[in-house]
Amino acid sequence: MHSAPELTLYYDGQCPLCVAEIEFLQTRNAEGKLGFVDVAHNSFDANTHAISCELAMAQIHGRMASGEVLVGVPVFALAYKLAKLPFLAWILSRSWLQPLLQPAYVWFAKHRQAISKCIGPSVLKLSKRFLH
Repeated sequence: MHSAPELTLYYDGQCPLCVAEIEFLQTRNAEGKLGFVDVAHNSFDANTHAISCELAMAQIHGRMASGEVLVGVPVFALAYKLAKLPFLAWILSRSWLQPLLQPAYVWFAKHRQAISKCIGPSVLKLSKRFLH
């Protein structure tokens, strides 16, 4: 039995690119260090998680076991570390790259629905084929 996750990710389950990323992370979560909450699902209760759907939809949020909330690129850096993807975690945690990575992620997050409409279904299909 797993204890509480070290990081819970709050993601957009209506975004095929987001879902592909979450499914990939789930395959690397054998130790249960990651938890996943779909903020687009009708069962999502912002009061239970103390994170509003609007904020979580604007950028990915993650809550650490300590209660600390991370937003944007730091969520991915920690998620990749916990998923035993050290190179990706290292790249995304470099402070000197944050001035480039964070604005690029904010831009992506803002436009992810349009991007996802173009390439999301193909990426999701490919990820499902690769993962199974």
